[in-house]
Amino acid sequence: MRYLPIKSSFFAGNRRKLVSKLKPNSLVIVHSNDEFPRNGDQCYPFRQNSDMYYLSGLDQEKCILVLCPDHPLESFREVVFTVKTSESMVTWYGHKYTLEQASAVSGVRSVKWLDDFEDTLRDMIVRADYVYLNANENNRFTTEVASRDLRFSQKLATEYPVHKFKRLAPIVTEMRLCKQPAEIEMLTKACDITHKAFERVLKATKPGIMEYELEAELTYEFIRNGAAGHSFYPIVASGAGACVLHYISNDKVLKSGDLVLLDFGAEYGNYAADISRTFPVNGKFSKRQKDCYNAVLRVQKKAKSLIVAGSTIDKINTAVAGLLEKEMIGLGLFTASDVKNQDPANPLYFNYYMHGNSHFIGMDVHDVGLKQTILKPGNVLSCEPGLYIKEEGIGIRIETDVLITPKGPVDIAKAIPVEVEEIEAIMKKK
Repeated sequence: MRYLPIKSSFFAGNRRKLVSKLKPNSLVIVHSNDEFPRNGDQCYPFRQNSDMYYLSGLDQEKCILVLCPDHPLESFREVVFTVKTSESMVTWYGHKYTLEQASAVSGVRSVKWLDDFEDTLRDMIVRADYVYLNANENNRFTTEVASRDLRFSQKLATEYPVHKFKRLAPIVTEMRLCKQPAEIEMLTKACDITHKAFERVLKATKPGIMEYELEAELTYEFIRNGAAGHSFYPIVASGAGACVLHYISNDKVLKSGDLVLLDFGAEYGNYAADISRTFPVNGKFSKRQKDCYNAVLRVQKKAKSLIVAGSTIDKINTAVAGLLEKEMIGLGLFTASDVKNQDPANPLYFNYYMHGNSHFIGMDVHDVGLKQTILKPGNVLSCEPGLYIKEEGIGIRIETDVLITPKGPVDIAKAIPVEVEEIEAIMKKK
């Protein structure tokens, strides 16, 4: 394990809270993620199902968490199942949880091998009136690949057709939205590592190198500081590529006079940072680049103040679009008269700013929660206004991660350089 683990009491507390929200005589079943094949003889690096990690702390494939809180036997009320280790398995694939280790990590006293799952489940399910099953209900994501949770749900519906099946996702989503102190510590650590990586990139940037060389600098700094790697595939976009919102080829030559847009973040202990910065390849913003950059930065500073309890992402996005529209007028992209005469369904600002300002951040870089969710203390959101002028080859995005507290918004990535003068000074020292 590369990261300092969260105490098992955190996961035990999450399970207690979940149980308090269930109907009487319920059963909850949550699976680890699959290992996904990469090619003929390898799998992609494993990444745990976020809900499984949130409820158990188990960071290994082939684990199942089962909660049966009203079972008459205490040893059946919380059970973890894990893959049975052997000397041969350890020799070939390395360490896997022992029963004792799985218990210590999760705080679940009753831990069994996967071989015992079917018989134990049968005992539990015949006593249950409701069966809560997990599924990925993130509205930003669809996939043709059926998850282990989904395959199991389909199997169970066939084998036990007269049981009442319930959705677990709405309950766990509500719980995950408000970050606890242990989670905020993980998110802050991820931002701290991302900070180190950004300064490394600034010092490494020069005309003539490739975008993927900057990606390599990010990866090196993430790994050497204990991160699992990137929380999402990084964007290293120079010149006109910065106007492509999800540019990930990272294969162009950095040219003097161009800007570089980085959208990146470390993943530490399964928690994600999400940061964007824009800077000049040659270390010095031109006047036009500086004017555009400072326009976005002014909006970001105002936008952070809008991320407060009681608001919604929809409201924040609308307000930020209005702020950017005024800055675009000041930059000469269109006039106030043009705005008065525009098609309301196709506002002019949309030609230069096509995305929203905020999304939730947590274990997933686009974490659980909807744009209409009423914001509360403990929520963590991105703040990322942008400006994309394709005809000038200028793409700018400035993003940070904001924690909502009872006293207002707190930028947990505020140490990462963002002012023009800061960026230029660091690049000058290389």
